[in-house]
Amino acid sequence: MNVASSYNEKIDIVNRQIDLLLQLNIVNELGIEPENEEINGALIQLAQNNRISLSELKSHPQFTLFVEQIIETLSVIKLEQFITKDFKPELSENEILLNCRIEKSTGVKQIKIAQIIISEILDSDSSKSEQKNAVVGLLEKLTIHISKGASFEALAKLHSQHPSYYNGGLSEWLNVNTPNIEMFDSLEDGEVSKIYETDGAWAIAMKVDERYINPVMESCKQQIKNQESQTYYLQWLKELRDSAYIEIYTDKL
Repeated sequence: MNVASSYNEKIDIVNRQIDLLLQLNIVNELGIEPENEEINGALIQLAQNNRISLSELKSHPQFTLFVEQIIETLSVIKLEQFITKDFKPELSENEILLNCRIEKSTGVKQIKIAQIIISEILDSDSSKSEQKNAVVGLLEKLTIHISKGASFEALAKLHSQHPSYYNGGLSEWLNVNTPNIEMFDSLEDGEVSKIYETDGAWAIAMKVDERYINPVMESCKQQIKNQESQTYYLQWLKELRDSAYIEIYTDKL
């Protein structure tokens, strides 16, 4: 690596760190720091992504660093959401078709489901079969409670170990195009699904909403909105940086 490229890389690192500190300072001023539930949800997702239990993740020697990075990432995400919450660009159908170079397509059915997903309730020394039996037993009890009128949302917030527990286990819109999703779509109003396995965990679900959309256009529309929202936020961040007193001692790099 030559001296020039090394210097430029150092400047890039310093600039990114300055931007991060400016954003974290605003997060603190606005009082929009990540809640413990959000941090825990991100940790659960990190553990699942790496196919380990939450207890195994917590025993990792770099766990404190993971938590710090998660807090920083969530803080920046929440700040961007706060700054862009009133930024809602209007896009006509023709604009979407032109920008994405697509043609109209037929609509498809989508549904939203709420899930209670549990991977473990016993200690890490328990066998997989013991964990499964314990989890399935709990889900069976929850199914009975729900069938008697208990709130699925409340039970999801209390028992689910998936990041979606924070909003009652609610999913994004799902295309009805796989056997599993078709099974969810067939559920009657208020009916709880049979217990099923998903990514090493076990779950129950309810169908909560449905709609018909043009998925290609919706995806394209969201992509354009995300790009415009990101541009809006980066401009805001530039103005924030321009208004701050910053001095970089380049001779120290």
